[in-house]
Amino acid sequence: MTSHINTAVAAGTWKLGDLTVNRVGFGAMRLTGSAAFDLGTPSDRERSIKVLRRAIELGVNHIDTASYYFSSLRSANELINRALAPYPDDLVITTKVWPGRDPSGAWWWATPEQLRGQVEENLRQLGRDHLDVVNLRVPPSRRTGSIAEHFGALADLRDAGLVRHLGISNATPEQLAEAQAVAPVVCVQNPYGVGAPAAEQEFLRACGEQAVAFVPFFAIAGAGREAGASATDSERVLAVARAHGVTPAQVRLAWTLHQGPHVLAIPGTGDPDHLADNVAAGALRLSEDEMARLSAPHQDSE
Repeated sequence: MTSHINTAVAAGTWKLGDLTVNRVGFGAMRLTGSAAFDLGTPSDRERSIKVLRRAIELGVNHIDTASYYFSSLRSANELINRALAPYPDDLVITTKVWPGRDPSGAWWWATPEQLRGQVEENLRQLGRDHLDVVNLRVPPSRRTGSIAEHFGALADLRDAGLVRHLGISNATPEQLAEAQAVAPVVCVQNPYGVGAPAAEQEFLRACGEQAVAFVPFFAIAGAGREAGASATDSERVLAVARAHGVTPAQVRLAWTLHQGPHVLAIPGTGDPDHLADNVAAGALRLSEDEMARLSAPHQDSE
């Protein structure tokens, strides 16, 4: 019998609507270069394709991407299409709309009427006739504002068959309630990791109570965000890593997955070795004492 200890199967599954995914997935942001977007040097195309195919071999069946994940030479969606089409029957591809980037890389934000164009752009790049899950990525300037008009436009695209399920990203509890009143929400994708403030921890728990998946991003990078993880880790994280003979990144991922059965991980990398480590973190079991130490107040959040 094949062991699942170092595959994405080890962490268990969750359902995004009617779509079952392994809780350890893959984020495509770092496929396009040494840093996100156009912040670094473009990636080696064949290496990125190899990473994607290896992810599938390791049991990953949930990939997070966006049409605005591109560098000067690479597009995450194009790489996914090239590496994985025809797609495995169980593969769930999640994407995001509202932000966009023009060909020069400059950012823009869609009106509700422009969301269809963004959805269709993802469809073309991925070579699909529908998108499994589309997250409405809330801009920082709208964190306290209404998202009803934009989410309603996405709900119309869902009714039209272009989108199967809807989620929200970078959102607040109030915005989740607002969206739920328009159409079902299968996931919330927010920044979250070791050192998360109490309000974010409460939001994660509230999502679980509503059977809504919580999908943290920057679980490894923390405050480093798009630039990547800091070169230094807190002593608490390092101590747990030493005790288990694993990397600090694996501890951070395991801690995140331990937050609840509804929590999904989407770590991203362009490195085949880091990919294997990230997937293996799904099998890492932390003790109650280790969880308490990592979750203690005043934990740094680098």
